[in-house]
Amino acid sequence: MFQFGFLCAMSLGLASSVSGSLSFEIHHRFSEQVKTVLGGHGLPEMGSLDYYKALVHRDRGRQLTSNNNNQTTISFAQGNSTEEISFLHYANVTIGTPAQWFLVALDTGSDLFWLPCNCNSTCVRSMETDQGERIKLNIYNPSKSKSSSKVTCNSTLCALRNRCISPVSDCPYRIRYLSPGSKSTGVLVEDVIHMSTEEGEARDARITFGCSESQLGLFKEVAVNGIMGLAIADIAVPNMLVKAGVASDSFSMCFGPNGKGTISFGDKGSSDQLETPLSGTISPMFYDVSITKFKVGKVTVDTEFTATFDSGTAVTWLIEPYYTALTTNFHLSVPDRRLSKSVDSPFEFCYIITSTSDEDKLPSVSFEMKGGAAYDVFSPILVFDTSDVYTYLLISSFYHIYYI
Repeated sequence: MFQFGFLCAMSLGLASSVSGSLSFEIHHRFSEQVKTVLGGHGLPEMGSLDYYKALVHRDRGRQLTSNNNNQTTISFAQGNSTEEISFLHYANVTIGTPAQWFLVALDTGSDLFWLPCNCNSTCVRSMETDQGERIKLNIYNPSKSKSSSKVTCNSTLCALRNRCISPVSDCPYRIRYLSPGSKSTGVLVEDVIHMSTEEGEARDARITFGCSESQLGLFKEVAVNGIMGLAIADIAVPNMLVKAGVASDSFSMCFGPNGKGTISFGDKGSSDQLETPLSGTISPMFYDVSITKFKVGKVTVDTEFTATFDSGTAVTWLIEPYYTALTTNFHLSVPDRRLSKSVDSPFEFCYIITSTSDEDKLPSVSFEMKGGAAYDVFSPILVFDTSDVYTYLLISSFYHIYYI
């Protein structure tokens, strides 16, 4: 894993002549903005060694908005502030009539949008702030929304028709996630998602999503108030917004320092933005990109492999032999003494800082994408004050990229 100072992905969905975009800010779960609202009990300090250990541990289990002034930016009706929980980027969205807000994770690695709904004790119902205040999380109830309607088994979006009693039965769904035992089950419903332009013009849309009656695995430990699937699928939110005519056929996600970021539906990017095509090699559902070479210091390694952009994964992982090729070339260029790997740390390349250490002499790291665009890794090392010495590390959790 390298610390990417800024990460931005552009994805294309269905064709449409509709122009306009929908956007809102996103913040990291451990950012000060989020801790003020949700509390920081038991959360590691952002930037600390424990913080990055936690990022890798979770993964193993599982420029901001475009500066194109010609685009109309549209955000969620509740505003553009978002929050994040357990290393996932979250946004505050409003659903139904009357509108209710939900703190949902933004996940490009899955397609379905679901909310906790008429569920039992498996639903997380509240969170505690640093001040000890208990914040109530909403639970979606179709019977209390005037705009809610059922999705029957004869719908083209019903993937589990073989489990239906009849064509007019409620359509069931089940979605599993990479984290062991994590899944959501329930039925599909249709309701209104409330969005608006920067000028306050309403851009509401009817969408299909999951009424999650049961959440297991990681969802029992983390206050997940829903997940918004953003993958390439008809049932994913980006495509449904296109079909509803409220956004054009693209969206962007950008992440900056301190957990701040934005997501923008209908964002076409800017003329000075570097591009690389989506490959679809791993799966047509995912946002896959091809890397043709990487450079470590003065050493260039020609290669060809595919990586998936996944907003639900905190760090970057590489398969062999690319992991060893990158880390070996980095290590050979470092003059400082390497520490032995700790049994409780996922990081393999830690070095002791001395009076002769010079960060400017450390090798730079960059990736070349298909099409020739170069992606420079900003600050590929992190510095920590351990109990005995100052150390820095190459965030080296590149390992395996896979999906279940």
